[in-house]
Amino acid sequence: MKQMLALAALAVVMASCNTNYEKTKSGLTYKIIHGKGGGSTLKAGMFAKLNIEYLLSPKDTILNSTYGKVPLFTAVDTSAKTAYSFMELLPKVRQGDSVIFSISVDSLKSKGAIPDYNEMFKRGDQIKCKMSILKTFTNENDIKADYEKEMAGEKDREVKEIKDYLSKKGIKAQETKNGAFVQIDNAGDAQKAQPGKVATIMYRGYLVDDNKRIFDTNMDSSKGHTDPLEVPVGQGQVIPGWEEALPLFGKGGKGKIFVPAMLAYGPQGSQGAIPPYANLIFDIEIRDVKDAPKQAAPTGQPGGMNNLTPEQIQQLQQQMQQQRGQQQDPRQQQAPR
Repeated sequence: MKQMLALAALAVVMASCNTNYEKTKSGLTYKIIHGKGGGSTLKAGMFAKLNIEYLLSPKDTILNSTYGKVPLFTAVDTSAKTAYSFMELLPKVRQGDSVIFSISVDSLKSKGAIPDYNEMFKRGDQIKCKMSILKTFTNENDIKADYEKEMAGEKDREVKEIKDYLSKKGIKAQETKNGAFVQIDNAGDAQKAQPGKVATIMYRGYLVDDNKRIFDTNMDSSKGHTDPLEVPVGQGQVIPGWEEALPLFGKGGKGKIFVPAMLAYGPQGSQGAIPPYANLIFDIEIRDVKDAPKQAAPTGQPGGMNNLTPEQIQQLQQQMQQQRGQQQDPRQQQAPR
């Protein structure tokens, strides 16, 4: 009897919840849980800091989540191009609110957000989403300052994770200026891979938390390429963690580089091969170090995390495309660039 009563109570709760769901003009099903933040609802031209998570049912596979990581920062856009995405919900909420919403994979296909059904996105599947509005801004400078603070905090967390890993493994490594760690097995000769030099490198890359899965290497043919990688040091053509570590090695040098995600591929990861926020390890061998050919001075680190603006954070459709992990040439997809 008690079990029957409990089931009946659950049915009433579920029915009550379902009646509170609404639909946007584009057909997005949602429910707002109002918080205590107060203030007015978001409007075009304002900015929002939020956490968001996407779970693909029926197995509730996490497609993407900012919870426990760097929140999403975005400008509020009320134009038609935001239809059937979380952006369509922003004008309905205020600071402190949370939203539960559901995205139909069939609708994504019909709207052209995904090209076709595949092994991940199947006919009839639903993407269950939750979103929490942490803070709202009216001034772009304020949101940029908050963004930079969050990024710095994330890097501090990652550096601590690597320190803990090294301590647990009993690995002695020296820390670079911004938080990469270098284990030097052989420093090589006196001519180091300083800026202005070209280093010829063999490498093997894997994840700190899964060091059995190699995501790229030229040390063997498993990833389809064995040519040495030539790196013009100091020109922003490799990840920042490499730029900081390479000057510690000369020709003949060997060792490992432990790179926090914010000095590697950050929140975006790399085309399915490297997950978002992944701390990385690289085995490296320096085959040669020579003078770089003369050329124009570098213009800076392209795509560096410190140059991102909130407006450049990916929208829902871009995130979905990324999660599909479309395959590209292995060297373009996986080399540490």
